[in-house]
Amino acid sequence: MTKALLFLSVFSSVFAFAQEDLLKDIDTIQTNSEISQPAFKALQIVTGQSTKLAAKKEWYMIVAHRFGDISAGFKDFFGLDNASTKLGAIYGISDAVSVSLSRETNMKTFEGGVKYRLIRQNEKFPVDIVGYNVMAVNTDLKKENYPYLKFNDRLSYLTQALISRRFTDKLSLQLTPSFVHKNLYEPRNEDKNQFLTGLGGRYKISKRVSVNAEYFVNFDNHSFYKNPLSLGLDIETGGHVFQLLFTNSQINSDIGYLTNASGNWGKGHIFFGFNLYRVF
Repeated sequence: MTKALLFLSVFSSVFAFAQEDLLKDIDTIQTNSEISQPAFKALQIVTGQSTKLAAKKEWYMIVAHRFGDISAGFKDFFGLDNASTKLGAIYGISDAVSVSLSRETNMKTFEGGVKYRLIRQNEKFPVDIVGYNVMAVNTDLKKENYPYLKFNDRLSYLTQALISRRFTDKLSLQLTPSFVHKNLYEPRNEDKNQFLTGLGGRYKISKRVSVNAEYFVNFDNHSFYKNPLSLGLDIETGGHVFQLLFTNSQINSDIGYLTNASGNWGKGHIFFGFNLYRVF
């Protein structure tokens, strides 16, 4: 664990100062005095979505990486031998609506999503409220294992209400009630319909760095899968938002992360990873 934390520290330093800080004035952008600044600077708190949206006509490229279980130690080079990667793109149709498409190596899952602002925090309303809907396609399922498999069985759905508040320049919190429906599921380990509630937050420790955390309680999962708990570090560099993290879920997809976390923090079964955003 000590070696992994040392690796995290070195990795953070390299990326934090790799480029000229084009975002150094991000907290001083002039806005309508009645509208609060965004609660979060990244599109995700850690792995779960935040209330931030892509701006109109803005493209994001996303690379998300989760290494293997670090508890195996040097045998698997602290998880570096077993990695899962998600590649995705996000486009802002307007300042209030964005669409996304991604593909993850774990379960070979494609996800399409839409994110839309319902209300913005201002002097008259205390919170941001954003809706988020996802449809996922699991392309890893095989007819040999499921003889009666139909395309519809590959589908699963997510609906979330993202409710955040920026309390101070440093502290933001978010509540995330969520609903997941799976057409094909594991009866012994999970339910077809799953209700979750997440709590996440961001605390800014310098102009370019914040510490983030999130935890989701799944009210319908059985004993095998765990509630996802993740800790992260946001680093703002020139043209990028870079997130380093530790989590008990190796899965990057929204639905997989929420419902299929398998690691146990108490036993050291956690995964190191990162999210990298490039804005165009």
